[in-house]
Amino acid sequence: MISRRALLAAAILTPIAARAETSPADPIQALNAALLIVMRMGRARPFADRMKVMTPVVQASFNLKLLLRNSLGPGHLDAIPAAQQAELLDVFTEFTVASYVANFDGFSGETFPISPELRQVGTDQIVQTRIVPATGEPTRLDYVMRQTDGAWQVVDILFNGSISRVAVTRSDFRALLKGNDASALIRSLRDKVAGFAAGNAT
Repeated sequence: MISRRALLAAAILTPIAARAETSPADPIQALNAALLIVMRMGRARPFADRMKVMTPVVQASFNLKLLLRNSLGPGHLDAIPAAQQAELLDVFTEFTVASYVANFDGFSGETFPISPELRQVGTDQIVQTRIVPATGEPTRLDYVMRQTDGAWQVVDILFNGSISRVAVTRSDFRALLKGNDASALIRSLRDKVAGFAAGNAT
């Protein structure tokens, strides 16, 4: 008999584009469900196993190329040679996934309520969520969602409803670009992923 957990994992790992999703909140529901799985897995399970759970969900829920482009600032991604662009996008994807896995590495009764009310900013929709611990103050995370080719995807995350992740990372990323050479940024992101895998959450 197939366990309930196996059925849930299979549903989460099904690519979002293959499901009939119409709401900007649907990808965030899938993301939160995957986070709960890796949190319950915890550090007792290898980091690589938890990465395997989160990777397809993050790839489906996030517009990673646009996030990278905006994190570098206008024109910078296109100026990087094509082969290095592909390498940078790969490691940026790994970094994004690893940051979730490293920071959600245990379960203590947390919940992830999503507000039923959407907030529109231009053509984007803001999905308002909270991380609610069993005790203590909740953390607010708002996901900026944009529709591309019929699918809603994350293009930014607002901490406490206002602090843009893209804006915060831009100065760090730009400082590591040497003209059109992204080698230093690629090395830095690989080092961060290695740190996450070693248990250094930031």
